[in-house]
Amino acid sequence: MIRIDKNNTTLKLVFSALMIAIAVVLSLFEFKGMWIYGGGVTFCSMLPLVIIAWVYGTKWGLFSSFVYAILQMVLGFSNVLYGSTFLMMLLIALLDYIVAYTSIGFAAVFRNKFSNRMTEIGCGTVLALFLRFVCHFISGWAIWEALWPNEMGMASPIYSLVYNGSYMLPEIVITTVVALILEKVLHFSRWGEGSSSRSARV
Repeated sequence: MIRIDKNNTTLKLVFSALMIAIAVVLSLFEFKGMWIYGGGVTFCSMLPLVIIAWVYGTKWGLFSSFVYAILQMVLGFSNVLYGSTFLMMLLIALLDYIVAYTSIGFAAVFRNKFSNRMTEIGCGTVLALFLRFVCHFISGWAIWEALWPNEMGMASPIYSLVYNGSYMLPEIVITTVVALILEKVLHFSRWGEGSSSRSARV
């Protein structure tokens, strides 16, 4: 089993930076389906952040996810500029980027809450990505409808639910399933357990 020394600051930074970089690269590749009204489904771009949270805990997971959120905001800064006022731009930055992606750090919040580790990982991953969905849903309902009214005649909350749910639901399912498979094979939830303070074994 892989062991990672949680007390090794250099290893912690390098590992987290590598996971964040992988997450950013994965986020650049999206696929769409006939059911998708907006956005795109990535192949587990959130999974590296889930792994960070499980290896180093929720606090570090939130910090790492915040760093990732900043990077995503920089990459998608043109979307922030759609806001017609400074307040709208600020809310887009917060709801669609900062808060939405930082919430992935909660993926390990159920650690030691259930008797089964697979259940903990499954529930934590679903919760973290659901929180991201909630942020996008609120943004779509309260902000984007005023900037970009939908042409389907749907009520604002319904359209935001359909628009964001059409890509976030597959994202949640795919990420959760792959996280459970990787846990079964690699036991990543235990990488930071039982390691010495002097060395890391891989």
